[in-house]
Amino acid sequence: MRYFHETAETMPAEQIRALQSEKLCRQVRHVWDHVPFYRKKMEEKGLRPEDIRSIDDLHLLPFLTKADLRDCYPCGLLAVPKGECVRIQSTSGTTGRRVVAFYTQHDVDLWEECCARALVAAGADNEDVVQVAYGYGLFTGGAGLNGGSHKLGCLTLPMSSGNTDRQIQFMMDLGATVLCCTPSYAAYIAEAMREKGIRAEDNPLKAGIFGAEPWTEEMRRAIEQGLGIKAYDIYGLTEISGPGVAFECQEQQGMHINEDHFAVEVIDPDTGEVLPEGSRGELVFTCLDKEAFPLLRYRTRDICVLSRKKCSCGRTFIRMTKPMGRSDDMLIIRGVNVFPSQIETVLLQQGYTPNYQIIVDRVNNTDTFDVLVELPEERFTDTVSGVTEQEKKLAAAMQSMLGIHPVIRLVGPHTIARSEGKAVRVVDKRKLTSDSQWKG
Repeated sequence: MRYFHETAETMPAEQIRALQSEKLCRQVRHVWDHVPFYRKKMEEKGLRPEDIRSIDDLHLLPFLTKADLRDCYPCGLLAVPKGECVRIQSTSGTTGRRVVAFYTQHDVDLWEECCARALVAAGADNEDVVQVAYGYGLFTGGAGLNGGSHKLGCLTLPMSSGNTDRQIQFMMDLGATVLCCTPSYAAYIAEAMREKGIRAEDNPLKAGIFGAEPWTEEMRRAIEQGLGIKAYDIYGLTEISGPGVAFECQEQQGMHINEDHFAVEVIDPDTGEVLPEGSRGELVFTCLDKEAFPLLRYRTRDICVLSRKKCSCGRTFIRMTKPMGRSDDMLIIRGVNVFPSQIETVLLQQGYTPNYQIIVDRVNNTDTFDVLVELPEERFTDTVSGVTEQEKKLAAAMQSMLGIHPVIRLVGPHTIARSEGKAVRVVDKRKLTSDSQWKG
């Protein structure tokens, strides 16, 4: 099986644009008629539904932000009667009011199809056993991949996150072939299997679909080696639908965006100007056929590049790079822009594990920048000189990458708490914003 929905996934570019234009016009009328908040925002820009005639007019619509979603909590953006909804999902780890996304059965079906497409792109078919170790409940990861696995006809192991011993037991006993979880938890499972003496070639896995947090190419290679699999990226947001908005194919040169359901733009995060293909900027998504919670021009704050370069897999949907950071959670330390993914890249290049934590504070009006790094067992030493030498070497590599000198503090194996969900990589004690922790 090469595609889940071949007609949609391989349609010509002109057909994609025509379909998007038809759906956008219908969606704009839908929100105008049923969501007073949208109607007011459009009226403030002097717009009416008839002003939007095709996808080329998308840029005329006002942006929507996470602040708008919180201000409209809980039902201010609901576009259908609550009685027509069958589910909610909600963002995790936010401050203030949570974001609640509503789904009709049509919305759930659409979402599950997108996740099924991702599974097929990773090489799965109805003979596979899919182990879903994303969290369930309000978090979208578990629900989305669980539904996609069912849609494809796979035997599904709805494990949720945590209880790693049981994860490994079921994986081995039931022959799981596809693992779905956060990349940090995949790395943790690989580590736990090594400690049990299970070699990568002894587990039944062939592929993994990992998302919900940033991860580097170096971490991808470490997971692939640790589990003996091919690791695929998946992208989504609770506000848009959850995982499955975009996914990697076997070429792994960016993630295909399901353009029959989502229109995408890249903008200058400072000016809001729409940028041409190939430019680095902030992703903006428009839901073309969601019924209950149809967001138009939603600013994700994820920094990416889009490309329509032909893909050897045959899919014609535009591709997005792995997020290169975020426009709103980038760390500025002593005037230098720092992304946690840069830290991870250096660590893995230097032979360390992705178990680390960045601690930023402000002392006497000066930022402090500490990085706690776990020593691999093979490099562990109890001599002060040995530790100091490794810290100096790692600090120099960090400065070369970042342009700023961190204080490296090497700690013993298994010292930093493992994550069974999203890893908390940064603790910012400066309290420069309302959200003091970057949850990567």
